[in-house]
Amino acid sequence: MKVDGFGGGEICAAEEEATPTENPPAPVIGTEENERDGEELFVPPLNFAMVDNGVFRSGFPESANLSFLQSLGLRSVLYLCPEPYPDPINEFLKANEIRLFQFPIDGCKEPFVNIPEETIREALQVVLDARNHPILIHCKRGKHRTGCLVGCLRKLQKWCLSSIFDEYQRFAGAKARVSDQRFMELFDVSSFKYTSFS
Repeated sequence: MKVDGFGGGEICAAEEEATPTENPPAPVIGTEENERDGEELFVPPLNFAMVDNGVFRSGFPESANLSFLQSLGLRSVLYLCPEPYPDPINEFLKANEIRLFQFPIDGCKEPFVNIPEETIREALQVVLDARNHPILIHCKRGKHRTGCLVGCLRKLQKWCLSSIFDEYQRFAGAKARVSDQRFMELFDVSSFKYTSFS
């Protein structure tokens, strides 16, 4: 198996990779406040960040975020919730020829957390396939399910656990779960082939 990450060895300096952003209040379309010289304002989804070249993460996109998402030139969206995708967002995906991958993981709270390893493995295969890039990974808030998937990707990229946990905690905040971190720590990446996205 060949695993190329960021030049071998573990990486502990991951601070600048991903920083969550909270949404400002959604602008009202057509007002002077949200248009400057005829330009449209782009509003990223909750907890939006770049994970790697062609890989993004966020919370659930809303209508106010569609122009921003369109600017990313997405090919795929990877959705980690069991609920059906809402029609307006689904129509946006169809109109922009963006493929939707749905890997349903129930949103559980501790201590009864069951992260399905096989589902994470299948989702990770989609993320690793550069033909799906640019790709947006999201769940409801972009914290736990998304954080676990990104954490498993970071293990493939040979990040050290302290950096993986630090990134996870920046997005999860006060709601960080020990069970999520344990899942990432124990997740076996040896069966995956990974070459850097760049």
